Amino acid sequence: MRAMTLRLTFAALVFAGAGACATNPVTGQRELALMSEEQEIQLGREADAEIRQSMGVYNDPELQRYVQEVGLGLARASERPHLPWSFAVVDSPAINAFALPGGFIYLTRGILPYLGSEAEMAGVLGHEIGHVTARHSVSQYSRQAAAGLGLGVLGIFVPEVQQAAPLAEVGLGALFLKYGRDDEREADRLGARYTAMSGWDPAGVAGMLNTLARLDEASGSRRGVPNWLSTHPAPADRVQEVQTFIADARAAHPGATTTNKPAYLAQIDGIVFGDSPEKGIVRGSTFEHRDLRFALRFPEGWEISNSDEQVAAKRPDADHFVVLELVAAQGALDQIAQQQMTKAGFRRVEGSRTRINGLDAVVGTYAGNMEGLGQVGVRAAHILHGGRVYLIAGIAPANQFSSATGAFNATIESFRPLTEAQAAAIRPNRVALYTVRAGDTWASIASGAGQGHLSASTLAIMNDYAPATPPRTGDRLKIVVTGS
Repeated sequence: MRAMTLRLTFAALVFAGAGACATNPVTGQRELALMSEEQEIQLGREADAEIRQSMGVYNDPELQRYVQEVGLGLARASERPHLPWSFAVVDSPAINAFALPGGFIYLTRGILPYLGSEAEMAGVLGHEIGHVTARHSVSQYSRQAAAGLGLGVLGIFVPEVQQAAPLAEVGLGALFLKYGRDDEREADRLGARYTAMSGWDPAGVAGMLNTLARLDEASGSRRGVPNWLSTHPAPADRVQEVQTFIADARAAHPGATTTNKPAYLAQIDGIVFGDSPEKGIVRGSTFEHRDLRFALRFPEGWEISNSDEQVAAKRPDADHFVVLELVAAQGALDQIAQQQMTKAGFRRVEGSRTRINGLDAVVGTYAGNMEGLGQVGVRAAHILHGGRVYLIAGIAPANQFSSATGAFNATIESFRPLTEAQAAAIRPNRVALYTVRAGDTWASIASGAGQGHLSASTLAIMNDYAPATPPRTGDRLKIVVTGS
């Protein structure tokens, strides 16, 4: 949870010369392009700087070097080797990969535990490189500009509460536009081609898609559906089709058999899994922040989303929300509360100063209107802790507000400071390696060595198994443990 947002304007993409055409480097065909390659690179550089600032680069220089080296090997085999290619792992738990125009490619640390080998990672990187080499984003921008349309990113829960949606949660590939099926098909084909040309087994492309398809099936509509699916058509629909691309790539490059699984596993051994202490960690229904030294308990069973800008929870069966944010304001606490809520369009019904677990607070009830919800009630607390003001806002439709206030009040009253020792004891989950023993099952590994952090089915999928297939004795698996 940080006070950072990423702002990219569509206006920056509308250049002089609208209606101009350019030759696509991959297809050789002429197509509408409202920006030159130089402008494409400039846009990518500017966006790259903002992404690195807002998302953060994962702090593992050796892993960053490894990803950069694999990525550059693929990029050299592409139709645009001269671009200023850059590859980075961003510090996000989302399962995602995305590309910016001009050759700026990102993997989230969240996707890496779900890849089984260097060849699969190369398949993901090659796919994203394909989007850049074929100028898919440029083409989409140009079509949007020609139609006179603007771009926007919707918030996860309530857009009015969070004006700039946290990109780590909505899927970073949606930074600009969702790719269409034809673009995805072409990126799959190019990814298989680039990996084979560079010596990696092109079957890694299918391996990645298989894993994501299993995750999609296991998750259903629940929280945990891979963010990659927000911006890419469902992989199950593409697994069969990509086999043709893999066969073609193997025919052209029969020596492309490298997988490098042991080297890959060594690189991700110890990587943070899920939330990081610097951004706060969700443990069940509790959110704990090590650096800001506080904890908050959300209602049991609610879906919790932790981003750089806010922590939000939603009741699964109703439009009831709780949002936690830092407030950028100074002055008396009651004045801050009144000014902020009035500015947001809410009328105060009642409220007063109070103390919450030893902290000064202003708690009140407010009424207003929110797009998509209509008339709503808000139970809001502004709490002073460590020189910062925190807002906890419970939101529900007006006709359901009275029934929701008990859950809202319980969450507000659970906000508590942490001692130095309590904060220091907060540890992230990390990936570890485990060798399967005779008699092991997914359930026994998940509850034993895996400390219960993952379900048996998720553990199987993370290791490229169908959940119904038992683990093989002697196989080297990825598990998740509480680390340092």
